[in-house]
Amino acid sequence: MAFIKHISTYIPEKVISNEEISKKFPDWESDKILEKIGIRNRNITGEDEFTSDIAVKALNKLVEEYQLDKSAIDYLIVCTQSPDYFLPATACIVQAQAGLNTTCGAIDINQGCSGYIYGLSLANALIDSKMMKNAVLITAETYSKHIHEDDKGNISLFGDAATATLISEDGDYEILKFSVGTDGEGAKNLIVKNGAVRNQKTEDKQDKDNYLHMNGPKIFDFTSKAIPGLVEENLKKNGFEKSDIDTFIFHQANTFMLDFLRKRINIPQENFVIDMLDYGNTVSSTIPIAFKNSFATRDSKNVMLVGFGVGYSWGAVCLRKK
Repeated sequence: MAFIKHISTYIPEKVISNEEISKKFPDWESDKILEKIGIRNRNITGEDEFTSDIAVKALNKLVEEYQLDKSAIDYLIVCTQSPDYFLPATACIVQAQAGLNTTCGAIDINQGCSGYIYGLSLANALIDSKMMKNAVLITAETYSKHIHEDDKGNISLFGDAATATLISEDGDYEILKFSVGTDGEGAKNLIVKNGAVRNQKTEDKQDKDNYLHMNGPKIFDFTSKAIPGLVEENLKKNGFEKSDIDTFIFHQANTFMLDFLRKRINIPQENFVIDMLDYGNTVSSTIPIAFKNSFATRDSKNVMLVGFGVGYSWGAVCLRKK
């Protein structure tokens, strides 16, 4: 068995409010932003603040908040789609900067909005198989650096953040069975086309292929078709009925999509977490941020986590409080 033992979060200092966005885009009123996507503020990293920086801050916060012994961490997984470099892995930089032992394994996974679920599945396997005793999963994303300065939709939607989760042989929430899926036919609908090996980044600042492209309607269509079945499959795999789950935490994509999914799957509003008002869509960090925040207001016995997005990829897992 493997457990989620602790979660810590790091939110960058720089705040972008709806009012600031509407000053730049007068036709995009602050009230309209709030109404359309359910976000009031989002935080972004500074010009000289990168993924490894916020990852280290989240990891150090985890250590400080829970008085952890860094030498006990024997595996580090960093989930990011905005790595510091092509190589080495950002996890290697984080290992050194955070002062983890050189006996600690460190890898990156390039995964987005389902990344927390995928990362948990890997950490769970390491602990459950007895290969490792304590794994830390970091989600760290600086999507703001992928977004064109005139892209008012994505500027309004995405925020930067990092989280650190300790997965161990004991803890508060037992990790149960996973369901995951992939459909790479949808890769082109959420993509940064230029900048890697296939397509070099160009010098033209107006070349939209240098920046994040998201086909919102296609993403919504994929989500509305894939996620209800995913929830049903994972409940069945874990021997639960929908009514057994106290708290559903989905990837915080936007409030319209979350409301749509909640109604389609017929989840009671009181059991469904929406927590993105002052964070925005922080990609792989949305689920752990919402889960951590829920501890203050909910005493959840059974929890379902559901991620979906870029890839296309999707995943779900149930947790049971010890």
